[in-house]
Amino acid sequence: MTELIVTEKPAAAKKIAESLADGKAIKENINGVPHYQLSHGNQDIIVTCAVGHLYGLEQKEGKKWTYPLFDIEWKPSYETKKQSAFTKKYLAAIKKLAKQANEFTVATDYDIEGEVIGLNVIRYACKQKDAQRMKFSTLTKDDLIKAYKNKSKTLDWGQANAGETRHFLDWYNGINYSRALTAAIKSTGAFKIMSVGRVQGPALKTIVEREKEIRAFKPEPYWQIELTGKIKEGAIQAWHSKDKFWDKAEAEEVLEKTKGEKQGEVTKVSTSTFKQAPPTPFDLTTLQTEAYRCHKIAPKNTLEIAQELYSSSYISYPRTSSQQYPESIGYAKILDSLKNNSAYSTLAQDILKKNPLKPNNGKKTDPAHPAIYPTGIKPMNLNSYEEKLYDLIVRRFLATFADYAKRETNKIEINVKGEPFIAKGTRTTEKGWHTYYGPYVNLEEEELPKVKEKDSVGIKKIAKHDKETQPPKRYTPASIIKELEKRNLGTKATRASIIETLFNRGYIDGKAIQATELGIRTTETLEKHSPKIIDEKLTGHFEEQMEEIRKGKKTEEEVLSEAKEALTKILADFKEKEKEIGKELHTANIETRDAMTTIGSCPKCAEGSLQIRKGKFGQFVACNKYPDCKTTFSLPGNALIKPAKQVCEQCNIPMVLTIKKGKRPTAFCINKDCKSKIVENEKAQQEANELIGTECPDCKKGKIALRTSIYGSFLGCDKYPKCKYTKQLTQQKEETESQ
Repeated sequence: MTELIVTEKPAAAKKIAESLADGKAIKENINGVPHYQLSHGNQDIIVTCAVGHLYGLEQKEGKKWTYPLFDIEWKPSYETKKQSAFTKKYLAAIKKLAKQANEFTVATDYDIEGEVIGLNVIRYACKQKDAQRMKFSTLTKDDLIKAYKNKSKTLDWGQANAGETRHFLDWYNGINYSRALTAAIKSTGAFKIMSVGRVQGPALKTIVEREKEIRAFKPEPYWQIELTGKIKEGAIQAWHSKDKFWDKAEAEEVLEKTKGEKQGEVTKVSTSTFKQAPPTPFDLTTLQTEAYRCHKIAPKNTLEIAQELYSSSYISYPRTSSQQYPESIGYAKILDSLKNNSAYSTLAQDILKKNPLKPNNGKKTDPAHPAIYPTGIKPMNLNSYEEKLYDLIVRRFLATFADYAKRETNKIEINVKGEPFIAKGTRTTEKGWHTYYGPYVNLEEEELPKVKEKDSVGIKKIAKHDKETQPPKRYTPASIIKELEKRNLGTKATRASIIETLFNRGYIDGKAIQATELGIRTTETLEKHSPKIIDEKLTGHFEEQMEEIRKGKKTEEEVLSEAKEALTKILADFKEKEKEIGKELHTANIETRDAMTTIGSCPKCAEGSLQIRKGKFGQFVACNKYPDCKTTFSLPGNALIKPAKQVCEQCNIPMVLTIKKGKRPTAFCINKDCKSKIVENEKAQQEANELIGTECPDCKKGKIALRTSIYGSFLGCDKYPKCKYTKQLTQQKEETESQ
């Protein structure tokens, strides 16, 4: 009897093989694809891996641009996507190994996506109707042995059917809506591939609604009155008890009444204390929002980093909705392991003294996995981002077991000629869980001077502050994830990628997420002509239906039949207005393109605008009055280029912003003859003179020469492109660092 265990990733296959092997697992490979042979008790086992989805949905037949279309099937990913060509050898290896086995076990990630991956491998590659299922939340040896021992006899069919339904719904909506939008543009005689998905549309609408709120916002003026002074040699800051004055005359009346006063009197001193509960355990969304708050790590990157930490056995499975730690994860065992890590040793020992060990669990649950926790295995060779995220997860875990923190708020009421002013200060009196969460506690500590009633207050100044109400804040990459979860749009694992898709499509832009004109106009056009495409209620309804499938209360066929019926009606209505929609979308595309690519006025014809264009040899800048004006400027091809919205101080020609991965954006002048790019300062000139003509330190064959690029002068090997050695001159280096 030989059992084939299929995992989702190579790292998981290795961990499972090493954990289950009675002796040593033997690593073999088929055309470069690794698998492991081992014995576990009386069972011979082969462990192999997929690499994510080996199968994807495609239409069976028919024209590629017709809609609506529902006739689709699962096909090997390598047959339909160039970027998935590498999966062919993995699929071939699984098929070959399946012929050697008579028992099959799925050990992919235990979630909806993992279940679909496992289901497709079992039914299409292994030609089986069902398989056994290992379920685990960490890749530690103990958990994997336990998962194998307690594996279920069948796949999780509720999860598998819900997952497959989600894939079908996403395909139905995404492909049909995108084809409809593209066909609408095409009806105007233009061509541009447009995209909107089942969740993308409502997500974009959410951002557009916020953008419209901001644009429509009209600030309202108000005034505040501040007192600064001293009490018993201690500085004090107090504000008029009314806080905001909406009537300027009333504020000025108070200011006039207290004008020139040098003394006030304390009329009341009060103290209140409150307890602050420890934080709840991390689910994926709260980890993403906290990682962004503390380290400015984008949600998509947080998930990728967390996945790496999980694959290395350092944390539990990150794609979870749970905010609860069940006792079964072994609190004491994890804390005992953390004691061996010097960074957490003292903190872990302190928590272990508590009896009983009880975390401050949150309300959210997940049927598949607990909240995110460290396994206790000491990490090795982490990069800086992995270190930051791991530290955040460990400290959060420790903090959930800690005592309440205690805070104290002191309030001093001051009378100045009958006008009441209030000073408030809050400080921590007992740190409690703050000790464990340490650098991630974001609280102000403000202690007021010790005073009593009738004490005199020396007034330094009483001032009026002119203020105005502020518009709603734009979403950040973290807060939009939280908002989508609140609206039941997308899943914990897909929300970050949905937002990234909206960025890639040009619908949104900026760190403080702003809907572009294209995003706004596309949303407005769909709201006007086909509102169901961006209706979050419809999307939310089908999210609920998929949960019903997972629970066994609905079938895949029932939900897909309802979806087809709804989509057919939506798309029939769309087709009737196709040309009108196309005109509006085409206009929006042109206006958005111009807004996002225009860098400034043309310096030669004065009538045209310089715009970023793409040609056969890459990006360049050209006047939009071509062919009447043939002004062009070259651009570097190794960076993302955006308008800098400024002109060069030296030559008055517009500048662009160059954005490279891992580097700060840099503004530079597109004029290669600009004085700013010529070696002028003595230090740079001397450096150039000393090195020109000397041997290249890299290839040892070429000579150092002075060269120029769009960024300015630099030193490089004269054997370029065979030798790519370069050295930045002091002048350019200083200018780059100052920008």
